[in-house]
Amino acid sequence: MIARTKQKKDTVNNTLKSNLSGNIIKVRKKRGISQDRLSKRADLSLSTIVNVENSKFNPTIKTLDKVAKGLEVPIYSLFMDTCPVR
Repeated sequence: MIARTKQKKDTVNNTLKSNLSGNIIKVRKKRGISQDRLSKRADLSLSTIVNVENSKFNPTIKTLDKVAKGLEVPIYSLFMDTCPVR
């Protein structure tokens, strides 16, 4: 039972990370922003942007806030199933 609960939690976490990274990539590309340019706009290292986009680690809220500001979107939109891009 504990293993099943952990498996379900891992699935939810992976889905959230996948949505998050996919939304960041989607917005970045739609706006024509390179990873390097986003890193400068967000005041983050290029490796941080790459790792967030590749779901390599769990970013902090502070990091996600910087990414959202760099992309000029509200932070909550990065977590949506379908991220609205204007």
